[in-house]
Amino acid sequence: MYRYLILLLLSITLPLTLSAQRVKKVCGEYTYYAGKYESVAEAKYKALEYARLTAIAKEFGTMISQSTSQSVSANNGYERNHFSMLNSTEVKGEWIEDIGEPTYTTQLIEDCPVVTCRVCGNARETSNKTAEFDATILRNHTNLKDADVHFMANDDMYLHFMSPTDGYVAVYLVDDTPKAYCLLPYLNDKDGQQAVVGGEEYIFFSIDKAKTEKHLVDEMYMMTNDDVEYDRIYVIFSKKPFYKAVDHLVNEEQPRELSYGDFEKWLARQRTHDPEMGVKVMQIEIRK
Repeated sequence: MYRYLILLLLSITLPLTLSAQRVKKVCGEYTYYAGKYESVAEAKYKALEYARLTAIAKEFGTMISQSTSQSVSANNGYERNHFSMLNSTEVKGEWIEDIGEPTYTTQLIEDCPVVTCRVCGNARETSNKTAEFDATILRNHTNLKDADVHFMANDDMYLHFMSPTDGYVAVYLVDDTPKAYCLLPYLNDKDGQQAVVGGEEYIFFSIDKAKTEKHLVDEMYMMTNDDVEYDRIYVIFSKKPFYKAVDHLVNEEQPRELSYGDFEKWLARQRTHDPEMGVKVMQIEIRK
């Protein structure tokens, strides 16, 4: 009887121990050389993201070699600098949460910001069970050909979403304050969950494209008080049910909100307890 109990306890605790071992403290540093038309805020954001990826790659490795490309294009009367590098699909791990605050050093070289960021945090090796899904930001129209992350004030924003299996999805916007806003589930949806059916296409934030409960849909249009603002859209999906973070309503004109620190803690808890949860982060630009 006692031997059976010991074996039973071992069978319960061993998977938990192995799961906990996958979460490790990692540190990374990255220096980002911004283009002529990039702000210090945008340079800091990119330096932080690449510092995190560098830390993950150092600990868990990469699936393909690092590549970098850079180009400048003109649109709407101003130039944009496009920069692509090692991304989250190329490293064999995922960032869970920061430990402490990232540190930055900033200098100007030929009037362009150069930002070095160092960050430490908890990360884990990517699980083969992590849920896959498609999420694309759309500007002003609901067709995939209208995919764009560069917005002007008063532009409409939609989200195209599709998952291979039934599950649950949440969408958050984090501004440069930073503060987190819950975009999905919708403001007046009291369930705290947004269920989706596998294999079906969804266009969120569009009343016309809503599949059910059109009266709950919040339509999104972009605003900024600055000349240019850089925000992040988090799309979170899991086959397992999960509830949105605890937040509060400031006014009826904007989504429910919570501090970025509380949002990070909530997301870290969700991902720690659900290794199958998938997260996609996309940066958007809003100009006056």
